[in-house]
Amino acid sequence: MSLPSGSRLGPYEVLEPLGAGGMGEVYRGRDTRLERIVALKILPSHLSASEEVRQRFEREARAISALSHPHICALHDIGREGDTEYLVMEYLEGESLASRISRGPLPLEQVLRYGGEMADALDRAHRQGIVHRDLKPGNVMVTKSGVKLVDFGLAKVAAPAGPGSGISILQTQVGTNLTQEGTILGTFQYMAPEQLEGRQADARSDIFAFGALLYEMATGQKAFSGASQASLIASILGSHPPAMAAVAPMTPPALDRVVRTCLAKDPEDRWQSAHDVASELKWIAEAGSQAGVAAPVILRRKNRERIAWAAAAALALVAAAAIAGYVRRAPRPSPTVVTSIVTPEKRFVTFVAISPDETRVAFATTVPGGKNQLWVRSLETGATQPLPNTEGADHPFWAPDSRSIGFFADAKLKRTDVGGGPAVVLCDASPNGIGGAWNRDGTILFASPGSPISRIPEAGGTAQPVTRLDSARGETTHRYPSFLPDGRHFLYLAANLAGAPGDRANRIRVASVDSKEDREVIAAESNAVYANGYLFFQRGPDLLARRFDPRSAAARGAPISVAEHVAQSGSYWNMGLFSVSANGALAYASAAQTSSRLLWFDRSGRQIGVAEEPAAFTPQPPRISPDGRRAAFAVTDLSTRKTDVWIRDLERGTQTRLTTGPGDNGSASPVWSPDGKGILFDSDRKHQGDLYRKSIGGGAEEAVLAGEGQRLADDWSRDGRFIALELRQAKGDRRVALSILNVAAGTITLFHQRGVDIGDARFSPDGLSLAYSSDESGRSEVYVAAFPGPGERTQVSTSGGYGAVWRRDGKELYYLSSEGKLMAVEIRASANSAEAGPPQLLFEPHPRPISFDAVPDGQRFLVLAGDLEQSPPITLVQNWVPREAR
Repeated sequence: MSLPSGSRLGPYEVLEPLGAGGMGEVYRGRDTRLERIVALKILPSHLSASEEVRQRFEREARAISALSHPHICALHDIGREGDTEYLVMEYLEGESLASRISRGPLPLEQVLRYGGEMADALDRAHRQGIVHRDLKPGNVMVTKSGVKLVDFGLAKVAAPAGPGSGISILQTQVGTNLTQEGTILGTFQYMAPEQLEGRQADARSDIFAFGALLYEMATGQKAFSGASQASLIASILGSHPPAMAAVAPMTPPALDRVVRTCLAKDPEDRWQSAHDVASELKWIAEAGSQAGVAAPVILRRKNRERIAWAAAAALALVAAAAIAGYVRRAPRPSPTVVTSIVTPEKRFVTFVAISPDETRVAFATTVPGGKNQLWVRSLETGATQPLPNTEGADHPFWAPDSRSIGFFADAKLKRTDVGGGPAVVLCDASPNGIGGAWNRDGTILFASPGSPISRIPEAGGTAQPVTRLDSARGETTHRYPSFLPDGRHFLYLAANLAGAPGDRANRIRVASVDSKEDREVIAAESNAVYANGYLFFQRGPDLLARRFDPRSAAARGAPISVAEHVAQSGSYWNMGLFSVSANGALAYASAAQTSSRLLWFDRSGRQIGVAEEPAAFTPQPPRISPDGRRAAFAVTDLSTRKTDVWIRDLERGTQTRLTTGPGDNGSASPVWSPDGKGILFDSDRKHQGDLYRKSIGGGAEEAVLAGEGQRLADDWSRDGRFIALELRQAKGDRRVALSILNVAAGTITLFHQRGVDIGDARFSPDGLSLAYSSDESGRSEVYVAAFPGPGERTQVSTSGGYGAVWRRDGKELYYLSSEGKLMAVEIRASANSAEAGPPQLLFEPHPRPISFDAVPDGQRFLVLAGDLEQSPPITLVQNWVPREAR
């Protein structure tokens, strides 16, 4: 360094050196006129003697001065003091991206956020005709407000790109070409092949470097490497980096595709503008990751239409619905009144419904290990009270007089008065309803899984279908009915649950209660409600409104953004947690900012390791292999909403994706074969809940059970003879039937069927007992029954429990209590009975446990844990009117 502290460069005082590079030295300085801290970049005298270096220094000044962008370091001034030329730049507090990456890969949320900011900054530079040519982690600063691109010393200034001109205009130099043909400038590690070959660089060369930078951010490893400069150049010119998922298995395939396209050898095969890359990264973030943002993953609990309480909290990480096309957004409306409704302690919102008279908000909540319950909040007094006799309630919907609420519980459609009193059963709704609506004429519409929309009188009776599932359109479900103002016509969602996002069957449709009229309104994948001239629906985490004429059932104009990060149900497919009254009062639940991860605990409750960092895990238990060396679990790809099974080597710390077929694979827990060489998993590629087996060494996926109905594997006996199944038939009684598959004979026999929610079955190591959970008593409890029976059954838990796991010797059983505590019970079993000791508290995992498994000797526990303690507040917006209508 050549400048001592206290020296002056014009009005700027040098305070301390910050660093040096090939193009100059950087100091922290003070602007004595404006009393602000600045960064001073000087060109030392030994470099300023070179005309080419001096011109590059001046070129950087011109390049930066032409750019004004929040993620590009700003240039304040340029000057000369004696023989010293200097630039005065924005002083950035933070660290270089290179320093950050040295500590390991960045979380996905930061990769997408920082990547989007950098791509946007590059797009601005390219549109101004500036190619950076030296994009690398050392030239990116990470600050509290995001990232900043710095060091444009090697930038090439070209004619700015006009609108729609693409990339070609950047290929023509303006003025003197300071880089002779064949001269290589920049940092080898991030150079595009055309730069290494001495050919002209354009904006697509920056895109190549940006791809290498994204790869390194996400994986912690450089995209290209070599033992020497020559081998590094050969690697860039002739090879491709390993797939990102092979290095960082939780990387979304969509991000891997973006990076691979950036790193294409031929510039014509890359993204043709940084704007395209920025749009792709934004799409990944909005459609599925927000990676810590509140957009819930849409999963069915073991494909049973309802999952454990944890799905809404732990998988509220990100919206699982992909953004279907570009949405033009009008300015966000200015609400007249905004109210936040805080849910009761440690409760999670599962449904929201505002009363027609706008005096109350009803919402369903759930607690860990417990059932849903309805609550009502008075908007006049602020009082929040639970509704008695509504345990297990889903999908509340109001009567038109705002005095009663319809809901689903215990495989029934029920109604209750807000003022209190017993809940009245209206009809069967097996196994659970998926949406209801009530008109002024006393007609109630409701939907059940796999069935059309049905109608009944408000006093109850026999349900009659009013829609017809159309297999020609690919429909597998009709759900979420909502009346239009005339009380005859109604909206509903038709969809193909086994299809990909954007399936042609996924439409909001309008039908009539008294005619065969049924037609498409818009392509959508969520519930929809009409209010005050607008159709409200969701795309991913965004709540949108579109102008709608209820008489012609025609939507027009572009969607308007109403609210961002609105939650979707963790139990029902693409069910947005929002409600709108006829006059435009809006209530919605914000998506929770949470994530889940796999943690190791010892028996004392001490966290002893992290098995896997935050990801979109399904809430079902991870499964440890019989030898304790591997773990299997399911993860949802947030960009595609597709679930697959992954295998983690617990000794080496590596993991690989096991399943690759279409549809969701492993929405229920993956089950190990007794020899630990294969995995049994469910898939909806043909039917909901077909069972497949695949070897962990690879090979084809073999169908074990397939056909109509739902079947989910819970466990495989140690002798390989039996598989415990949860069955729900396509017709008849839709309660879960805990059943046993005789593997050799191929026959299935009923083991137990009481209550609605039965499962989590585990064979004891000696095969004489079967542990499972059932809600037949009104809440989930753990039981042990003699196997194969007949014999006695013993209730193991005493105050709620689920998720039983055996110790290898069969003398101890573990489960999670309804409060989220890990419990242990001594078991003494014989051929016909089992005795259980009193439950003993082992520990209360923190963060909150969702599910778990134990190593064979019971000394360590692999816990799927989430960080959210309760739902974010419900937001109420009164008198919502879009700005365009004001």
